[in-house]
Amino acid sequence: MKHRAVKRRNVTIGIGATAGVAAVGGIALSAQAASGTSDESASSPSGSLVFDKDAYTELTTTVTDTAGTEHAVTYHFWKAVTYCAEPVDETYQSLNVSVPVKIDGKAVDATGAPILLANSIGGYMPSSVANATGIGAGGMGGGTGGGAPGGAPSASASASPSAPGANDNTNATGGALASNQLLALAAGYVVVEPGARGRTLKSSGGEYYGTAPAAIVDLKAAVRYIRFNKGRIPGNVERIVSAGTSAGGALSALLGASGDSRLYDKLLQEIGAADASDAIFATGAWCPITDLEHADGAYEWNWGTNALSTGKQVDQTVSKALQGQFAEYQAQLRLRGLNGFGALTARTYDEYLVEQYLQPSATRYLAALSAAARETYLAKNTFITWSGGRATFTWADFLTHVGARKKTTPAFDAFDLSAGENNLFGAGTTESRHFTAYGARNDTTGLSSKRVASDIPEKLNLMNPMYHLQRKNPGRSQHWWIRLGTNDTDTSHVVSANLAAAANGLGDDVNHLYYWDQGHGANTDPGDFITWIAKVTGHKM
Repeated sequence: MKHRAVKRRNVTIGIGATAGVAAVGGIALSAQAASGTSDESASSPSGSLVFDKDAYTELTTTVTDTAGTEHAVTYHFWKAVTYCAEPVDETYQSLNVSVPVKIDGKAVDATGAPILLANSIGGYMPSSVANATGIGAGGMGGGTGGGAPGGAPSASASASPSAPGANDNTNATGGALASNQLLALAAGYVVVEPGARGRTLKSSGGEYYGTAPAAIVDLKAAVRYIRFNKGRIPGNVERIVSAGTSAGGALSALLGASGDSRLYDKLLQEIGAADASDAIFATGAWCPITDLEHADGAYEWNWGTNALSTGKQVDQTVSKALQGQFAEYQAQLRLRGLNGFGALTARTYDEYLVEQYLQPSATRYLAALSAAARETYLAKNTFITWSGGRATFTWADFLTHVGARKKTTPAFDAFDLSAGENNLFGAGTTESRHFTAYGARNDTTGLSSKRVASDIPEKLNLMNPMYHLQRKNPGRSQHWWIRLGTNDTDTSHVVSANLAAAANGLGDDVNHLYYWDQGHGANTDPGDFITWIAKVTGHKM
């Protein structure tokens, strides 16, 4: 038997149970791993896709749930299991598996439990679980030699939110923190944490091997590995629920939207992915940075009138041109809002966001405050009218309340190729490329061609969940949990709202709300997400 010595990790999570309550919705994580044996779980050999069910380490951790109750959880931990037969880089193309076997001294059978597939991808950067010492300890890596290539663009990242009671579970890089994974483990779920290649990885020959669409291909291979090992990996392989934040949220949404799409078959074959389905049951996406070919226009529609933190306005000629592109794209989508709103166009979207998301978000936040705290908040934020237990305000006042925009223009396909997304579409030894016609046409780096490369359109489709939802992909996830902070200026609010509207229009189950006064990467209701998983999967907690 290949069982390892027991290790103990104490992890405490304080989680507010109510969505949107910034004052009590923070998450404080502290972890101490006791010194002990250096034994590590064995990895699968690259040529084998059979999960070794005996190659685990037994660990114990303490998890504090949303009610403040501590739970002692003993679990089996498989580390850095390679999930494809022909990996490009096993450091990233591997996954960790955590299976609870005892909770508060009571034996747990996770055989039929949901499987949470939680990625830690931020900024479309590489993510590795190779050095993890237990659940929730994976994270982003760099490029060659453990660091980004010289001159590589940095990840698009937001600073921590400045709102009162800002959420401690905001990660500046966008990579998910461990709250979802730990709470899922304490609820008796199986947790799989996959690594994936990312945009800064560069070979010794100078070629980039983690740019689009490598990350989504890797996540699909991870899902196929799980499904291929039905009966060997504990958990219900028909109830896989993905989760991710920022770029990881975009990839989680893409994983859900593109299930079993034939577009990826050749790419999956090249890395030796298992012959199994890559469809997932449900999707969790926090502040997804996605729909990149239209993201610049959406960003300017949303934040075009907001100045930068320096007080300087962006080039309004560029901003207005991009807003025009957004209007044309939005009309083509032919989406309708939730709750019978009607057509979502550039002219109606501000009203829709205020009615469907922003006012309800502020209402939840204010209703949860004490009378004194609410009075203080309203005195400082006079743009809000509080009447009959409901908050109302205008779109213009909301934009003023948020204040500075995070990004200049264009936000994603930068004219000087400086954005992380430019690096995402790099290829060969070319570090960064334009991926929109507008960006290429206005290039300032001296490129000889003012056109996007011929392979870009296909890569955009491979990276965009909206592409698959618009085509009613039958293998898609039909349950969606989507979250965004109202103060998140890393992306446009319409990106997640379009995602929700597209899924809702197909008859899918959509649970989408915004966190009031929260920034990029916020997750103020992780306990509710765990409960939602049980509800949609039919699992009894």
